[in-house]
Amino acid sequence: MYTEAVLRNKGMRLLIKRLGNVEAERFITPINREPFDYTQWQQDMFTGMSVRELSNAGIREICWDLKFSVFYTFFILRFPHR
Repeated sequence: MYTEAVLRNKGMRLLIKRLGNVEAERFITPINREPFDYTQWQQDMFTGMSVRELSNAGIREICWDLKFSVFYTFFILRFPHR
């Protein structure tokens, strides 16, 4: 388990890596300004998604983060959900 400071640093690095400095800051600013219920946001984020959609989104994120977009394409084409 990470300390709060380490987790915050890792999170910011990931946001900056994916969004760039300006967009990461734009994402964080409203969260710091107003009350934010992460649990409610997370529940709303996945509402209406099927297990297949959620699974595909997870695989996409893993492959993006690991830079295995070729693997993702192969995996989805080779083992499509039925």
